Amino acid sequence: MTLAIRRAGPADAAVVTEFNRLLALESEGKTLDATVLAAGVAAGLADPNRSVYFLAEEDGAAVGQIMYTTEWSDWRNGWFWWIQSVYVRPEARQRGVFRALYEHVYQAARADGQVIGLRLYVERNNRIAQETYRRLGLEAAGYLVFERYPL
Repeated sequence: MTLAIRRAGPADAAVVTEFNRLLALESEGKTLDATVLAAGVAAGLADPNRSVYFLAEEDGAAVGQIMYTTEWSDWRNGWFWWIQSVYVRPEARQRGVFRALYEHVYQAARADGQVIGLRLYVERNNRIAQETYRRLGLEAAGYLVFERYPL
């Protein structure tokens, strides 16, 4: 399998939206509002201050995606990149797609002198994903995520 990793742009909105829809359904059993999802993806693809997406392609077809957003750390005087919206088509799993996407983001972060770390969150019961992340050198940070949504 030869993978090409490239930055996604506005023309990729349909595939990114579909991957995010499938991700929510598969990982959390959630059906997302299609209009809100499409608008959110379009906004993220149009503005790198909101998010940056990368697609993994095999023979010109998207087989996976990864996205990051940024968080400033005043404690550490640098940027964390939060990895989000990770999705790999079922037929492409266990073939190195996520590893290639992660490695691409990792190398980009290392090349940027202001990025101090990568973070992600994972569902508490998603042991397979947690083990994958550990194999790539990520460690549990010891934080719990709390939210108030919707406002």
